[in-house]
Amino acid sequence: MEIRFGYYEPQLLLLLIFTCFFTFSSAIDTIKANESLGNSEALISNGNRFKLSFFSPPNSSRRYLGIMYNLPVMTVVWVANRNKPLNDSSATFQTSSDGNLVILDGRKEIVWSTNLSSSVGNSSAVLLDTGNLVLQDNSKGAYVWESFQHASDSFLPTMRLFVDVNRNEKNVLTSWTSPDDPAPGRFAMTIMPDIPESYILKDGNIPYWRSGPWNGQRFIRLPGMRSLYNDGTTVGSDSPGTAYYIFTVPNSSVLLYYVLKPSGIVEEREWSYENKAWNVSSGRNECDIYGKCGSFGGCDARESPICTCFEGFLPKAEDEWDAGNWTSGCTRETPLKCEQNNSLGKEDEFLKMEGVGLPDHYILFPVDKDCVGSCLSDCSCIAYADVRGIGCMHWSHNLTDVVKFASGGEDLYIRLAYSQLHKKHDRRAVIATTVIMGSILIAVCTYFVRKKLSNYRARKNKKGLTSSQREERELEELPIVRFEMLSNATEKFDPAKKLGEGGFGPVYKGKLENGQEIAVKRLARSSNQGVEEFMNEVVVISKLQHRNLVRLIGCCVEHEEKMLVYEYLPNGSLDAFLFGSHKREFLNWQTRKLIVEGICRGLLYLHRDSRLKIIHRDLKASNILLDEELNPKISDFGMARIFGGKADQANTTRVVGTFGYMSPEYAHRGIFSEKSDVYSFGILLLEIVSGKKNSSFCDEDQQFLTAYAWKLWNEGKITSLMDPAIDDGAVEDDIVRYANVGLLCVQEIAADRPNTSTVLSMLSCEIVELPRPNQPAFLGMQMPQSTEPSSKSSSKCSVNDVTISILGGR
Repeated sequence: MEIRFGYYEPQLLLLLIFTCFFTFSSAIDTIKANESLGNSEALISNGNRFKLSFFSPPNSSRRYLGIMYNLPVMTVVWVANRNKPLNDSSATFQTSSDGNLVILDGRKEIVWSTNLSSSVGNSSAVLLDTGNLVLQDNSKGAYVWESFQHASDSFLPTMRLFVDVNRNEKNVLTSWTSPDDPAPGRFAMTIMPDIPESYILKDGNIPYWRSGPWNGQRFIRLPGMRSLYNDGTTVGSDSPGTAYYIFTVPNSSVLLYYVLKPSGIVEEREWSYENKAWNVSSGRNECDIYGKCGSFGGCDARESPICTCFEGFLPKAEDEWDAGNWTSGCTRETPLKCEQNNSLGKEDEFLKMEGVGLPDHYILFPVDKDCVGSCLSDCSCIAYADVRGIGCMHWSHNLTDVVKFASGGEDLYIRLAYSQLHKKHDRRAVIATTVIMGSILIAVCTYFVRKKLSNYRARKNKKGLTSSQREERELEELPIVRFEMLSNATEKFDPAKKLGEGGFGPVYKGKLENGQEIAVKRLARSSNQGVEEFMNEVVVISKLQHRNLVRLIGCCVEHEEKMLVYEYLPNGSLDAFLFGSHKREFLNWQTRKLIVEGICRGLLYLHRDSRLKIIHRDLKASNILLDEELNPKISDFGMARIFGGKADQANTTRVVGTFGYMSPEYAHRGIFSEKSDVYSFGILLLEIVSGKKNSSFCDEDQQFLTAYAWKLWNEGKITSLMDPAIDDGAVEDDIVRYANVGLLCVQEIAADRPNTSTVLSMLSCEIVELPRPNQPAFLGMQMPQSTEPSSKSSSKCSVNDVTISILGGR
């Protein structure tokens, strides 16, 4: 039952407040020797911040004992019996006769224990307000065991991540196997005992991500590390072979922690008291994956392709490099002089790379060491960096895992042969001389032709760049594919190869000479609306890299043609599966959930995680493509808009998109924001749940899908919305949750809709209790009478599903 305090008399409100206060004040935080904690009971920390209780993860009936934040959203930060789940609800948590903390199952057998080597005669368990569960020796007043020294997947303030090589002890973060299974997963993050210390994330035994060393203020590969909490961060060592990392939050009202997800992403989560949800940020991109570009290759998430060889180096395997597999790395073009045993020629020099995340496997020298001189005199030294707070760093092996940052970072000096380094300098000198002489000649000539050119220049200044010049400038950053190659790949654009057609023109399937299958999007010469959308798509998608966004391979601008080349996705678009009866059997509920989550993650990347904030503006089932494993990829960015700076809303007089998926504020007033895409996602979510198309749905009352879902919700029959093709009664709870989220997304007022990050948390059950939605916007655009089918059986409430881009915002 939902309680709205504003609807109750003041006396009742006071009674409720008194009841809540009495409940909190009477909560216990301690289990003594003769006490136990049952399945439905909980320990509450003294400040009401944390609780300890038995719980079941989402979509699981197994029981675990865990510590979680005492919030309306279930947020588990530590699990006792990660490897030994309980299958019944009769377990207890208590202190054993030898003083250990134990979990007993229904048969009174020990499932989990603190396993102290020596018994404690008089002990009790206390849940502290830091989230630390401690076993206290009451006779000495000392802690003999702490949950903080046996971390799960969460890193809390005042918790100590540590490693002690000498004693073979460590406290590391280990991901869950999946959101439904707390068992230790693939990823583990630990502090490294190097001097200075750093921490590393591993996938099994393979490095997956690293922070770089600590410079006294931050980890150097985290240039954007939040300074707000730097004063409370401590990284250090108690003795050789040891290292530890602790952070605190100065403001006690801030709830903030870090969690290692099953996917290997480390998320920072801060509680929003206003939204009653966790604000999530990760700041991760493809360049964070260890060794993405191999040795002597630099990774820049802002560029496409993201990997380039250092100056003076070439790809080891050209074919692999061109195909987007960069792990083989690069090799030196010209050998170093010191490697040739040749006394002739000039000495090697160093090339400066600015603003980078430094490579792995460094050697640290004393601070007062002549960094450049000591490297130059040592032939095995191939690079150096002099980092404030750390000192002189040398590298003698392959330079691996170098990342280029937009701001911050360090300067890396790479050893190159003199001839290699000055080749470009000499060429620049020649060019500079030529330019100077040419400038003088042009200045003389200009004097004589000035009057003739003045009018011409005035006209050119008014017009600026021609559209062709503007387009060519935008296309420069993309790999260029020859027209002949695309013609051969599509068998001269054979109609049999056509995959579909939109307002921009047709899309063809093709196969390159290397066997790679592609999709070629060809702008029709007769198209009046496609040129701007074509160029917009080039600008937007060429800068994006995400597993749930379709990948742009290159473009072609020959023979007055404009074509974009994409990866080919064999299963086509989602609407063919969702609304085509012969393919619906492939979409069981689990597959639909994965599709929904993938779309949402792609949107989250566009809205929050990419370096550009992008609003898609045309999200619909036909713009979701499916790969061979039915993983979704968002496509068609011709209508997308980029937000600059801190802008989160814009207004346009040119409304684009598709009827039935447009939010009301956008369709009527031209206002678009992240919440516009959330509205479209809500429509798409309801379509995936129901298997019914919003643009053509009509029930006996001639309602649109949103109105129909709202009616079922109010009647308590929302499970009736489920697509009969799912045919699985066990998923009814999921149906209710997904329909609830869909209705929250299509609420009429944009401010009422959740943001994309919150939507993802709702779908993954990280937010357990969902708010009740307000009435949605029943936004449906009737087809003009002249464009409706002539068939007598055509629906009276059909909606035009054609993408439009010519409406004026009112």
